[in-house]
Amino acid sequence: MDAELQMIEGKPVLRFERRLRHSPEKVWRVVTEPGEMKHWFPAEVEIDGRTMRFTFPDAAPVDADGGEGELLESDPPKVFAFRWINDVLRFEILPREDGCLLVFTAVVTNKLSVGRDAPGWTTCLDALVAHADGRKFEPPTDWLPRIEHYIAKFGLDEGTDGPDGVLFVRDLVWKPLDEVWQLLTEGTENEVPVRAAHPGLTPGRITRSEAPRLLEFEWLQDGAPKGVVRWEFEHIPLQGTTVTLFQENAHGPEALAAWHVHLELFFAATQGEIRCPWPKGAGGRTDEALRRALKSETGAAAGENGRANRCHSCCTRSTSRAQSGAERPSRLGAVDSCSSTARRRSPGSGARASS
Repeated sequence: MDAELQMIEGKPVLRFERRLRHSPEKVWRVVTEPGEMKHWFPAEVEIDGRTMRFTFPDAAPVDADGGEGELLESDPPKVFAFRWINDVLRFEILPREDGCLLVFTAVVTNKLSVGRDAPGWTTCLDALVAHADGRKFEPPTDWLPRIEHYIAKFGLDEGTDGPDGVLFVRDLVWKPLDEVWQLLTEGTENEVPVRAAHPGLTPGRITRSEAPRLLEFEWLQDGAPKGVVRWEFEHIPLQGTTVTLFQENAHGPEALAAWHVHLELFFAATQGEIRCPWPKGAGGRTDEALRRALKSETGAAAGENGRANRCHSCCTRSTSRAQSGAERPSRLGAVDSCSSTARRRSPGSGARASS
């Protein structure tokens, strides 16, 4: 079954199920013994009494030190639970006539990260089943659509329309701040970068620029400043990178839809996919974003007023720069291993370096 997300006592909880054609005793060994866990768990595990230590492989997009944890429950061959930094992972093995049912839950500290945690843990559990079956497991390489699936499923791409303006907060997985900043600005210093404004926005002057963490500029309406647009980036070790996008004095479903699609494109770019020009059907995604924003605001489905399918403004700049001989923006590498998408947590965050 697909991953489920629940809120329990105010905390996000991911839930997974896997059926295995093996006895609970065999599955217990696969789940709990470090020598078996290395075949599916995203980090190397050491258990010393109740203390647990985690080390990431060299291929993971984080430092090798995966932090410490604590063994919370061990009831062979039924329940195995432990804390990994701030996350609590629980494996319950339920006997069935044809083997057993493995129920895995991950209580995380940051809902924003579950878009990458879900496909990461999905891959780890698939690897666990394959190892128990004695089959070779080939991890997926198409991480972006998997992450986007869960981002949309769990509503992690939705913004809010508050009294001061529209606000979005998005996870950018593990991208270093310098790379994210370069992707946004393309080296532009004295004017608002094309990628910092959606196509329907008229930017004014830059009001603050603190590379690689903050960019703020005026946006204009009828030629006069209406408010500011602010991009803020944050990176926390073992937790990842986030972007907070705020447009002051902007309200309504059209503003939400415009930034929704803009940030969708920006996230894809951080994962190595520059969607310029927009692929066929992008207009449909914009329409859907607008319909959802309208439904959220009015409580009713929107009409069929769609936007024109047009190329993103970043294409115009990239094309003009290429024609003038300037360097095109580089494609940043995407997450590519189990140990890089599922586990990535630390103080104040959700999972850890995930699969």
